[in-house]
Amino acid sequence: MPYAEGRVFYDADSHLMELGDWLAGYADPDIREKLRPITGAPGLSELLDKAQARAAARAEDPEALAKGEERLMTDKGWLAMGAFDPAERSRVLDLLGFEAQLVFSTFAPVQYGGRDLDLLYGGTLAHNRAVADFCAHDERLLPVANVPLVDPDRARTALDEALSLGAAAVMVPSTAAGDRSPTHPDLHPFWATLEEAGVPFVNHIGGGGKILDRAFHNNDMPVVDHLGGGENIRAKDYMAVHHSPEVFLAAMILDGMFDRFPDLRGGCIEHGALWVPSWMRRLDLAVKSFARTEEPLQRLELAPSEYVRRHLKFTPFPDEPVDWLIEQGGAELFLFSSDYPHPEGGRDPLRKFRGCLEGVDDEAQERFYAGNFAEMMGMAPVTVAA
Repeated sequence: MPYAEGRVFYDADSHLMELGDWLAGYADPDIREKLRPITGAPGLSELLDKAQARAAARAEDPEALAKGEERLMTDKGWLAMGAFDPAERSRVLDLLGFEAQLVFSTFAPVQYGGRDLDLLYGGTLAHNRAVADFCAHDERLLPVANVPLVDPDRARTALDEALSLGAAAVMVPSTAAGDRSPTHPDLHPFWATLEEAGVPFVNHIGGGGKILDRAFHNNDMPVVDHLGGGENIRAKDYMAVHHSPEVFLAAMILDGMFDRFPDLRGGCIEHGALWVPSWMRRLDLAVKSFARTEEPLQRLELAPSEYVRRHLKFTPFPDEPVDWLIEQGGAELFLFSSDYPHPEGGRDPLRKFRGCLEGVDDEAQERFYAGNFAEMMGMAPVTVAA
């Protein structure tokens, strides 16, 4: 019996867990030696060895495989089934019962991010090839490419290759594009290419740099994060996790990008959604307050909140009140996600979502679990069973 059953489920957020040498095999020779390692953290090499040994045991020993399947929603990170083995990941999808899931990387971008544009875009090409290859054997695995926007010409080149490799979505940083806005005319060819391809852009946590100025944690009251370390999200980080994408997406709306590219679609992944209803109100108020002195706002064809409804989708965290979000924002805005195999997704996200949606009509639930995902991805509509 799969984890999810009884309706169609599309997962808007899942990840692969990179092994130490994963990215180098896809990099061009002049970039390969410049990539930074991911194995420098204390104990990480030992953890990777343990994870690979467990995966090898599952491949050879039915008892080990049965134990892994039993711990499907308990084991996390590299220790989870299908974390880095594509064939095993297909078995995971069978067990989860999801029709498809977007697949993001986890740590690879730290191997090439920074101001060295040759490394940045060389690493980007390697990343997108690697993610595409991980997903290539199973049409249910939908690869998410990464494309930084700081150099418009190189961004377009990276996008063209990613699309040729079958990228299902393209993650862009939820920041300014170097010294440009992401809406700058130099980047219009990038957005036009995405629109023409019918592929959505997505923002994802980690794509906007540091969530919060670390000085806010310097209060002589040190705490560990909810995963037991000190580098993941803590309470004050949670309060700021949406700041970067809300500014990025506001710029896209207020600068008229969805008038210029009316078929462009986007998603905001793993930034929560509790902020979305009030953000929509502030967008409308921004136009009302500033249109007299800002001529671009006068050219908008719709109220900003309408662009949100027509073009954007958001993934709530499992602990957020999705019923209230649907009531306040609209059933067309929100997406189911598991964050598999990251620990932030929890051991039973579906139970939390189902508990919240008990009193919500089935059409809205169908939208949340599958229909809105299909709409964002340009897939065939999902209909409610009679």
